[in-house]
Amino acid sequence: MIFTLPNEDKDRQEQQKRFISKRVGICVIITLVIFCGFVVRLFFWQIADGKEYSEIARNSTAYSVTTDATRGEILDCNGVGLAVNRTGYRVAIDKLYMDEDKLDSTLLSLIRLMNTRGEKWIDALPIKLGDNGFEFRKNRADDIKTLKSEDYLDLKNSDSADKCIKLLTERYDLGKIKNKTNLRNLISIHYNMELCYYSNSTPYIFAQDISSDMVAIISENTQGTSGVEIQTFLTRYNPVGNLAPHILGALGSINQEEYEAKIKEGKDYGYNDSIGKFGIELAYEDELKGVGGERMVQKNSEGNITKLVQSEAAKPGNTVYLTIDSKLQKVANTALATQIKAAKANGQTEMLSEGEGQGEDCETGAAVMLSVKDFSVLASASYPTYDLNKYSKYGDYYVALSEAKTAPMYNRAFIGSFAPGSVFKPCVACAALQEGTITPFSTVTCTKYYDYYPSNPVACMGTHGSIGLNDAITESCNYFFAETGRKLGINTMYLYAEKFGLGEKTGLEVDESTGFLAGRDSTTWQEGNTVQAAIGQSDNAFTPVQLATYVATIANNGTRLKTHIVKEIRNYERKKTVYKYNSSKPEVLSTSGVSKDNLATVQSAMRNVVSSPYGTAYSVFGNYKVKVAAKTGTAENSGSDHTVFICYAPYEKPEVAVAVVLEHGAKGRFSMGVAKSLLDEYFKNKKTS
Repeated sequence: MIFTLPNEDKDRQEQQKRFISKRVGICVIITLVIFCGFVVRLFFWQIADGKEYSEIARNSTAYSVTTDATRGEILDCNGVGLAVNRTGYRVAIDKLYMDEDKLDSTLLSLIRLMNTRGEKWIDALPIKLGDNGFEFRKNRADDIKTLKSEDYLDLKNSDSADKCIKLLTERYDLGKIKNKTNLRNLISIHYNMELCYYSNSTPYIFAQDISSDMVAIISENTQGTSGVEIQTFLTRYNPVGNLAPHILGALGSINQEEYEAKIKEGKDYGYNDSIGKFGIELAYEDELKGVGGERMVQKNSEGNITKLVQSEAAKPGNTVYLTIDSKLQKVANTALATQIKAAKANGQTEMLSEGEGQGEDCETGAAVMLSVKDFSVLASASYPTYDLNKYSKYGDYYVALSEAKTAPMYNRAFIGSFAPGSVFKPCVACAALQEGTITPFSTVTCTKYYDYYPSNPVACMGTHGSIGLNDAITESCNYFFAETGRKLGINTMYLYAEKFGLGEKTGLEVDESTGFLAGRDSTTWQEGNTVQAAIGQSDNAFTPVQLATYVATIANNGTRLKTHIVKEIRNYERKKTVYKYNSSKPEVLSTSGVSKDNLATVQSAMRNVVSSPYGTAYSVFGNYKVKVAAKTGTAENSGSDHTVFICYAPYEKPEVAVAVVLEHGAKGRFSMGVAKSLLDEYFKNKKTS
């Protein structure tokens, strides 16, 4: 045990007190020195150098502004502009210089000025003022969902438009606005400002692509109004707006989801940017957009620019060349429109004596032409079509397209899937020959009605008697192929169909459907369904571009290449090649597994479809200047039959392949007429034998 004397405790306590007092004194001295330093520095800032620093502060309202990048253009295979740039004008609201107390009155004034010329301002609100009050706009389900989401109003799906307006009025402090039209319009702008993150560094685009007359009117009427700017910019323009809208696609304002995805990818996007929404504009967004520049702007309190520094120049996007030939594309569009109208008119006449189902309901269709050399898309048309220039402005035209029963915006050539009918028979023939199910000399006795499976009877167009493969394809005998398909079996049938590209994506750079292959994709299957599948019915449904790929594969002796629509990419000045499709070494996706001799047997029969007086395409192509191989098809469905036609030419040295589908076309001559117009244009200036 250790004992401590009382005197020793007192000495230790005194030492501790002196040590603490010394440390406190040092801290106080250090604090005083630092404080004096600040005082001295403040003296120089405010007194000695006050005038200089005051001037700097007065003129140092600085912020970073992103400058737009010029978007790359889209051209056809010959360099003809399909989607190009032109200078436009827009109205912007600059928050940095806008008097917030005058914002709403300024916006209403701008709306009135726009209305004098019937021009559109950006109206993002999916609510309109109807005869019975506020109501949601049609075809704006996604926008309504965003408005009601927890990020904005946090409402139920069942909540009314009136409730939305009430909450938005409170949200934007617009209770003093009594006129309902003005209230609704101001809510729309404030809501879109919020969506676009309107701020000191992000101006709000009030109106896009206004006329030069509108520029003059706004400029004259906003003199002395700070915060309203007329800006020039490059806007998208399609020289022929309805030439290839389904392929080219369109631009639209970037939404929150797209913005976040692009930022996550490390891409350079702003809240006011446009972005590709579909087609080539979407598929090649990264190539087309370019990189925005940046500049530092300093303005004084009067709003005058005192310093402008371009810290980084914008880099334009690249130019994309398509494989599309604009001349062939124009012919495809015109021929489709002409033949569909002719089929409808003919059906309306014939139904008076024959009843319904004569083509009176024919209103839509599609056509695709490929190069057999490399499977590049030379033309692809979907009818009805629409004008991209009008579409991009949205408004009434866009609403009319959305509500049209014929769905003009639907790309029937790449997305639409249709029963192929008898054009499926060459595939069945190839498979049956290769598997030894039949030989070129096999015969079947056609008695018109094939009823091996009573639950799945097949009716033939005629009573052919004893018939072999060549004549069965030439005259399109259903009985022959029902029996052949039964023996072949559905599993083997669809394995060969896959190799020919049916029920498979073709490789296109833009969105396309996979189609539907009977047996493989069917949810239920009975053995008797096989005979229907063998004649192109049952669940078989393919896109026109798949059918064009299929017939091109037959023409190419069974080698299926990647179908593509982009030829090359160059820089904006079109001098440097960034990418080029190697057509001399095209990408092979599959081989049919069918021998050259068996393919030759089927090819010869397809030639007879055209050259034989008994051939189903003889009436249109019997005396054609170029040797064509083809197959016709009709597919049963509700309403008039669809008509389908596939062909390639020239027969000996194939160059092009064509597929045409007319929904409810009823008569094959109309689908053949579309193909003939395309072949006429393609071979117009070529030597033929």
